[in-house]
Amino acid sequence: MMPSPGLDTRRGRTYCPLNRFAKPVLTPGAATGPRDPIRPDPHQDSRYEETVEERTPRRPRIADVAREAGVSKTAVSFAFNSPDRLAPETASRIRDVADSLGYRPNPVARMLTQRQTHTLGVLTPQALSVIFSNPFFGAFSEGVALAAEQEGYALHFISPLQGSLARAMGRATVDGVVAVGLAAAHPEVEQIRAAGLPLVMVDSSALPDQPGVEIDDEGGARAAAEHLLQLGHRDILIVGVEPPTPGALTEPEGVTGRRMRGYVQALAAKGLELPSGAVVVAPASIEGGIAAMRRAWEDGLRPTGVLAMSDAMAIGVLRAARELGLRVPEDVSVVGFDDIDISQHTNPPLTTVHQPIRRKGESAVRLLLSVVQRRDLPPEQLRLETRLIVRGSTGPAPHRRQEVDRVPH
Repeated sequence: MMPSPGLDTRRGRTYCPLNRFAKPVLTPGAATGPRDPIRPDPHQDSRYEETVEERTPRRPRIADVAREAGVSKTAVSFAFNSPDRLAPETASRIRDVADSLGYRPNPVARMLTQRQTHTLGVLTPQALSVIFSNPFFGAFSEGVALAAEQEGYALHFISPLQGSLARAMGRATVDGVVAVGLAAAHPEVEQIRAAGLPLVMVDSSALPDQPGVEIDDEGGARAAAEHLLQLGHRDILIVGVEPPTPGALTEPEGVTGRRMRGYVQALAAKGLELPSGAVVVAPASIEGGIAAMRRAWEDGLRPTGVLAMSDAMAIGVLRAARELGLRVPEDVSVVGFDDIDISQHTNPPLTTVHQPIRRKGESAVRLLLSVVQRRDLPPEQLRLETRLIVRGSTGPAPHRRQEVDRVPH
């Protein structure tokens, strides 16, 4: 029989069927010719005799530490989890041996032993992609992280999982929770309280048996509205924060409810009422502020002053105003709320209500840790002050209504 084309029979090779990687392999002992200089012989090269287990270094175990230190495995566990149950020099020697071996306690086992995770949860009502688009939350989280890391705690941000905050909370393994912007009657707040998990409420109505942190939202909003009224503005638009759940009612004691109350109080003191349609809500982001201002303009509103419930929204209003051909503050004045870092660098710099954002985050964690660490302190309710910061985005109202009306649609 003639040899099949393509097969090299001159070197005495015998081919077996394809293996599972679809590559031809040589039958052991079948080669009679010289070795292929390109392909090493697995029977002669010791590198091919190593198994995967031999190539992967074994992770040091508690038994290894106990053997090297000459103690029991229980003593090793005590050295990491309950060092006060050993003599200080013994605990230190065991940890030194563990370091030399590269041993690290299993985090899950350690959590079960100590019944602590050394992790704090930050519960938010909206998706993290939405929350972190607002620079306010970044500054707040900076304060939270600073206080947590100083005490050796990690953070777990908890947001709705597949649309369900309850599902996300059910999977969270934390020692306590900072709940941001959730009403006291919110189902997840009730779930946390029923589970006996330490809880601190931030920017919510106070619970008598739980610590909380808030700011003077009402007073800050009132000062912002009074500033515009003192400048002669009467046609005022309020840009509010839409509820986390579409169609939900505004919580009277939530941030939006308190700030709205402050705006209305300032108008009422001047004998003014808020006209129908003068409140537009949107997400608390720059894009939300742009959309709100455009919608108000398309609806025929011609405000000379805008009160935005967040700086991010106010920055969006500034941009929308420029796109509409409005001059700030000659045609329209804008006031924000929060005093985030970028507010002083906008064009023009933003008049806003200052709140101590980072200190709010730090305070929330310190209150939470006082409960987690069982310091037996009575629940503390902190209320941080706000103040008006006047910059270049506000000025006197236009002398003639036509000065704004003439701007092309």
